[in-house]
Amino acid sequence: MIDVTSLLVAGIEFGSLPQQLLNGILIGGVYALIALGYTMVYGVLRLINFAHGEVYMLGAYTALFVSWIIYGRAQDPVTVVWYALPLMLLSAMTVCALIGIVLERFAYRPMRNQPRIASLITAIGLSLLLQYGGQLFLPVSPAPNISGKVNPYRDNLTFYLTQPAPSLVKEADALKPEMEKAKAALDQQLKLEKDEFNLSEAGLALRKEFFERQSAYNKAQGAAQSSAISITLPKGQLIMFTVTLILMGILRHIVLFTKSGRAMRAVSHDFDSAALMGINVNKIVTLTFVLGSALAGAGAMMSATFISGVKIDTFFGLLPGVKAFVAAVLGGIGNIPGAVLGGILMGVAESLVVWAGYDQYKDAVAFLILIVVLLFKPSGLLGSNKVEKV
Repeated sequence: MIDVTSLLVAGIEFGSLPQQLLNGILIGGVYALIALGYTMVYGVLRLINFAHGEVYMLGAYTALFVSWIIYGRAQDPVTVVWYALPLMLLSAMTVCALIGIVLERFAYRPMRNQPRIASLITAIGLSLLLQYGGQLFLPVSPAPNISGKVNPYRDNLTFYLTQPAPSLVKEADALKPEMEKAKAALDQQLKLEKDEFNLSEAGLALRKEFFERQSAYNKAQGAAQSSAISITLPKGQLIMFTVTLILMGILRHIVLFTKSGRAMRAVSHDFDSAALMGINVNKIVTLTFVLGSALAGAGAMMSATFISGVKIDTFFGLLPGVKAFVAAVLGGIGNIPGAVLGGILMGVAESLVVWAGYDQYKDAVAFLILIVVLLFKPSGLLGSNKVEKV
């Protein structure tokens, strides 16, 4: 049996490593959903859609508004209806898909035959427009959040990989009789006291002794419980990851086994040749934006609903968008399996930073990974080296 007390190096508790790895995989699934939008648009248009994070933000607002329509804005729901979460998910995906169509048709399509720098500036401008312009129409102060009571799956599943360290359990058990003896003595003294809020010297001494014994026992018991290696799996986040896998499977089927998917792959290779073969290029590009934006909407709804304490504002998609972009670059921008791999690795890397005790730097790890990837493997883990004329 593993004694976790021996797995402490420089203040790092290795017993919590499995939990942090699991947390990283769960949040990495959301990054992967967003990264798929970046990588699909780039694969077809060779365009970095920097407004994709704001599409994610609008998906979260859509889920929020639907929850308000179903349950009311001012109070928490008393009875949770079964159709609330599916309706929030479908609404967020639909609205984000429509936003993707609008962005492609009126912002990116006119720039398609222009130099790439024009499309890049347009994408950055759209991002800023949605971030700051959205403050005129969306509730931002105080920042709203989706009520946790909307989610009926708030409890956890706990799996123990090891039992508590026997030495710590024995130490806690040895302190328990002393605590109980001190409590009995205090209770006996309180019966003799006239005022329990104004104790005599004997009463104060017995109360002080009891508190010291109780504190020592609670500390020892806490140390014993924390020595067990366990994994806590929130049911809501388990559902989130399951839905993520289903959506990725649907996307894979569309891209690999449907007529539209084959057309999408043809357009990604060569616009002109695809058009000569009778493919409606505009329709395929629009479909690409629809799929990527819908996935971002799904990720936004699940993040805002199943992760507790999440506040929604017009900058809600800024950091997740940046991290998902780095994930797409890490896996190989334009490569769909690479985006999934990059998202998972990004989530795990972020969780490992938290596990190491540097949680204040967890957002900076994305930029560090981006620098390392660009220095040593610019094409990404699953990307191919290709010389492009810009």
